Amino acid sequence: MAGKVVAGAAGDKTVAKIFETMEYGPAPEDDKVAQAWLDDHGRKFGHFINNQWVCPEGRKTYETKDPCSDKVLASTVQGTQEDVDQAVGAAKEAFQSWSALSGHARARYLYSIARHIQKHSRLLAVVESLDNGKTIRETRDCDIPLVVRHLYYHAGWAQLMDSEMKGWKPVGVVGAIVPWNFPVMLLAWKVCPALAMGNTVVLKPATNTRLSALLFAEICAEAGLPKGVFNVVTGGGAMGSLLATHPDVDKVGFTGSTEVGQILRRATAGTGKKLSLELGGKSPVIVFESADLDSAAEGVVDAIWFNQGQVCSAGSRLLVQEPVYEKFIEKLKRKMEKLRLGSSLDKGYDMGAIIDPCQKKFIAEYVEEARKEGAEVFQIEAPPGCFYPPTLITDVGTTSKTVVEEIFGPVLVAMPFRTAKEAIALANNTIYGLGSSVFTEQMTLAIETAKMIKAGAVWINCHNMFDAAAGFGGYKQSGYGRDGGKEGLFEYVKPSWQGRLSFVAPEIDLKKFGASYTADRPSISPATPEIVSGEKSLPLIDRTYKLYYGGAQKRPDGNYCRVIKNAEGKAYALVGESNRKDVRNAVEAAAKAQPGWDKRSGFNRSQILFYLAENLEQRRQEFVDHLTALTGKSTKESEKEVDATLARLFHWAAFCDKYGGAVQETQLYGTVLRIHEPLGLIGVACPDEAPLLGFVSLVAPAIARGNAVVVVPSEKYPTVAMALYQVLETSDLPGGVLNILTGARDHITKYLTEHQDLQSMWYFGSLEGSKFVEYTSAENVKRTWVNYGAKRDWYDSEQGQGEEFLYHAVQAKNIWLTMGDIFAN
Repeated sequence: MAGKVVAGAAGDKTVAKIFETMEYGPAPEDDKVAQAWLDDHGRKFGHFINNQWVCPEGRKTYETKDPCSDKVLASTVQGTQEDVDQAVGAAKEAFQSWSALSGHARARYLYSIARHIQKHSRLLAVVESLDNGKTIRETRDCDIPLVVRHLYYHAGWAQLMDSEMKGWKPVGVVGAIVPWNFPVMLLAWKVCPALAMGNTVVLKPATNTRLSALLFAEICAEAGLPKGVFNVVTGGGAMGSLLATHPDVDKVGFTGSTEVGQILRRATAGTGKKLSLELGGKSPVIVFESADLDSAAEGVVDAIWFNQGQVCSAGSRLLVQEPVYEKFIEKLKRKMEKLRLGSSLDKGYDMGAIIDPCQKKFIAEYVEEARKEGAEVFQIEAPPGCFYPPTLITDVGTTSKTVVEEIFGPVLVAMPFRTAKEAIALANNTIYGLGSSVFTEQMTLAIETAKMIKAGAVWINCHNMFDAAAGFGGYKQSGYGRDGGKEGLFEYVKPSWQGRLSFVAPEIDLKKFGASYTADRPSISPATPEIVSGEKSLPLIDRTYKLYYGGAQKRPDGNYCRVIKNAEGKAYALVGESNRKDVRNAVEAAAKAQPGWDKRSGFNRSQILFYLAENLEQRRQEFVDHLTALTGKSTKESEKEVDATLARLFHWAAFCDKYGGAVQETQLYGTVLRIHEPLGLIGVACPDEAPLLGFVSLVAPAIARGNAVVVVPSEKYPTVAMALYQVLETSDLPGGVLNILTGARDHITKYLTEHQDLQSMWYFGSLEGSKFVEYTSAENVKRTWVNYGAKRDWYDSEQGQGEEFLYHAVQAKNIWLTMGDIFAN
């Protein structure tokens, strides 16, 4: 047998020779079924609307090509506004019946789709490989199984919605926009939770990769999904904006680049649309000297060269502890030399092609720039065509473009570090915060490092692990919102009490909005009550209301005042008129205080909030009188507001140590921890109604969950909030955790929203102000919560202290803890 020739195996070599060289032979995947599916449609595809193919006349077409061979697979329609109108109209009509179905009925439909996807899984995997250029191994063993997993998982949530999502309802029509790197997997991440929660969907796939989305839609129809529930429209990049800005679309779910995410945020500002963004990344991989270096090297290969590095969470920044840096780099180079690039349909290849020549050129330009900077570039050979070799760049500085910017290709930059603190500082030295990984055999070191990294997912001794039960999404300019897990469901629901939010965005001059700084002049109509002491009448001692930040009262920088009038129109008090320097000072104080506040235990924070309530109650009558004199409310109404405020403080004190996260039930052999972390610094602009209760209702949940706040109290009635200074100072609240700036709401809001160190802005004012906040927030992709000029009942338990307050006060981080020392998975 040793001398027998094996035809077609590594060049007709003997079996003995093959065992000696261990060379690969061809392992092609048969694509005849996929080609037959394309032929069935004449290799021409329209939109898929209402469970039917729609091929409008007079439309331009786009040729979809196989990136590996550059062969044309099919042509697809370039949609127009008319096509978007038709698809959204179908989804809007279907929403009425789909949202009215029981959760059990929707669960049955999702289960049916899951089963049909499984039956067509090989076809879907092959089409995805042809369309995208990624290897069949990845589509067959990763992408399609994850699609199925999401369908089953969210069928379960559909079944449980009534009990587990009580107080929430579907948003309406969802416009889903997905990129080309994981066309069908990311489709499922958007579509599954949307349908489970009772929404209908119009999907716009990426320009380059449309075929798997159209095949998925066809399978949904085969599975019996009612018409109009899921629709697909194809077109260029501009079509995404047409879908996102359509007046009948209630929610936009987007995955793609940070730059396009910013465009969508601005385009939808002030319209009432809910928005979730899963954007770019520059994820760090930290390898400590205590790591299993061979295992870590394998992990790095998965981190950066999975899907040709075209992964938003790709581990593109390698940080290795100095004592093992050189050794690890050599191990990694040996791993790179073994990687094989070639046809996406050959099961023996590790990497396929880059999506198109433009992206390949984009990647190459970054690498050439690194060479010019003096960096060392290590690459292996790549086949001709649209293939780019795995690349390792060393000897780079922290400010190099290859270190700072997302390349979205198979390019890894490596740097050494000395201590764990330095590694964390380097890891967080980025505008992004999507993913990260830590390699070490010391689990305590790994978990503490994971806690300190500002990213939505941290993998320990692994990278790029995904599951439907664990939400995926970013911090900072990697976006907001989550795909997967229970945390991902909140992106597709709204509070049950809330009506449809749909507004025509007002026309405003964004440069001038809130820019003017004014102040009041003296008033000659004071409302100065007198007190009687013996036989003489004496005026009250004048009370000065200053700004409050860093735990101390401060004069306003401009040294101007605002006259606050009571219900009779008479001057009640003077408060400081804040300007941009006051905003700067308050944000600096908050930034200094927040890390320490976050590190305090939930129990300690709860004690302080309980203590606030205790001290406020001691001065209950003072605040009742203050509210009555200022607002003209009756004593009974003022007592109601103060008592509701006390109850609200107790409510959020109770939540300080009861919303920390959960253990996620993923398929990983190990444990996945979901941790609810604070956003960091939150700006809050309070409404005029219920000036004390509204103030506390917004501030308390934010600080309860470890955030620091810069807050603008009621513009009309600010003094009732300013009267809390002494309560705060006697309740052990650390200076800088709560900072109060009085003055013009929109003027202060302007500079808060524009501030780069603020992670979120909550605004309860006008529709114009809401648009400004949403539009301006795009600059650093900060989260927003605005009221679009609509009022809410702050006394109502759902509107004034519902779960949406917690949703806005935290961001979910999933930490993946691997196991395997005792039993192999």
